[in-house]
Amino acid sequence: MGLLESLEKKGRAAFDQIKREIGMGDNKQQQQSYPGYQQQSYPGYQQQQSYPGNQQQGYQGYQQQQQQQQNWGPPQQHQQWAPPPPNHTKPPPQAQSAATPQQPQSGNPTDYWVPILHSSRSVATDFDHKLGNTDGWGNNELQHYTNLPQNSFYTPDHKLVLRAISHPSDPNPATKYTSARLVTRQRLDRPRGCLTATISNPSAPGIWPAFWLLPAEPFQWPNEGEVDVGESWNGDPTNHTCLHWGHFNGADSQKHRVIDTPIHDLGRRPIKYEFAWEQDDATGRGRYLWWIDGRPVMKASIPDGFRRMQEWTVLLNIAMGGNVCQGKTPAEGSYDMVVHELRMSGECDGGWGRFEGDWWRAKEGRTM
Repeated sequence: MGLLESLEKKGRAAFDQIKREIGMGDNKQQQQSYPGYQQQSYPGYQQQQSYPGNQQQGYQGYQQQQQQQQNWGPPQQHQQWAPPPPNHTKPPPQAQSAATPQQPQSGNPTDYWVPILHSSRSVATDFDHKLGNTDGWGNNELQHYTNLPQNSFYTPDHKLVLRAISHPSDPNPATKYTSARLVTRQRLDRPRGCLTATISNPSAPGIWPAFWLLPAEPFQWPNEGEVDVGESWNGDPTNHTCLHWGHFNGADSQKHRVIDTPIHDLGRRPIKYEFAWEQDDATGRGRYLWWIDGRPVMKASIPDGFRRMQEWTVLLNIAMGGNVCQGKTPAEGSYDMVVHELRMSGECDGGWGRFEGDWWRAKEGRTM
């Protein structure tokens, strides 16, 4: 093992301890740490706005009713497909037309990257698949990431699905827990802009979905930065908005900012996440602002040492087990992250005037 790998493992171990502290704090402290909305959860979208898609043949969204338990097995192409609850696995869809798909029009004229989420296209066109387990990804995680179509696929009604499949009785560690970790081939590319995603997240013990950003590889983690936009674990209906940077040592021990946002129906509906950045090219200084369902939840100044924002990429993944999940493992079945919308824009919906107004409303994250 090289020196760099050794340092990265030590850093990951310390980072994991911070993640556990985020998730294991007592309830009273967590409620007090979220400024501005301590006494209420986000109402979010109303039910009639829940992105139903094509009701006859499209991706139906998470089915709230309990389905009959079935044995896990390889996907069968003749089955209907829908995001199943645990203990039920169904296959990815098949393309229904050879015609060139068109992405539904966005409402933001400044969009400069909107991937065409359609089953006639390969996910690999827009995303790089990270593969394997790599010694638990620094957190003792269980999953093996694959580029197989049962773990990540587009749907006919313009959605991206990441599917984590748990088969605890499988003796083969490479197929016991499988999932997807996707990195955009497109970088942020601009010194200021906005990233928007609308995502239905799985929420269950042992499941850890994340929507986040890292500098393009190769990079030095964590001193070049990590931005977490949508992240939850273990079925806890709380989103953890985080900013991490610096080295894990005594001098840098406070270089983490976190805000916890209760979302009571986190696992039952799409959540809209927005992250905006503006950075001075000459100095590297600038600002970040995060929103959930249109409400500002956290702001931060860009720390010294961060990579230029033009060089950052977006990650989507579902981890399984690991230290953050406190020893819990997912029950047999499949767990879907459904991406309804993903786009990079020159400005957030509402423009930079909205950014300035919400900057003064948002709070700094608590220091870890």
